[in-house]
Amino acid sequence: MAITDEHQRSFRDQILGFCAEHPDALHRTCLSGHLTGSAAVVDPGRRAALIMHHVKLDRWLQPGGHADGQADLADVALKEATEETGIQGLEVVQPAIDLDVHVIPARPGEPEHLHLDVRFVVVAPPNCASEGNHESHDLAWWAPDADGPEPDESTQRLLRKALATLE
Repeated sequence: MAITDEHQRSFRDQILGFCAEHPDALHRTCLSGHLTGSAAVVDPGRRAALIMHHVKLDRWLQPGGHADGQADLADVALKEATEETGIQGLEVVQPAIDLDVHVIPARPGEPEHLHLDVRFVVVAPPNCASEGNHESHDLAWWAPDADGPEPDESTQRLLRKALATLE
């Protein structure tokens, strides 16, 4: 991944520093934070990206999830995108296009912690249908400047990068 701005450089340095201090950063048992892999699932026409209304966080986000010991975060992103969207035949594009570090609020049985997120473009096949799973209330295709659900700034940054990458 080419680091193109100070914001991304800061996230990279934070992720690398965290991993150096936490040899268990690939596991969610690392309670202060852990690595995650996310996917900007782009439609076959490369005009929109799929977002999900996350059940636990009650926000519109990109698909993604915990590494759970898997060091290949591109595979994590692809696996999570497939599970969370129900779309078969997704293809991950490497290298990663975005990094993000964000706080996940405390919930019963889980302290507040960091997600150190490595994000990839994942391309959906033609004529795909999204189904979602128990982790989302709904799925929607998001396009810049279109009406519809609004993900947070971090998610929009990822989706805009993904769409621009495939132009």
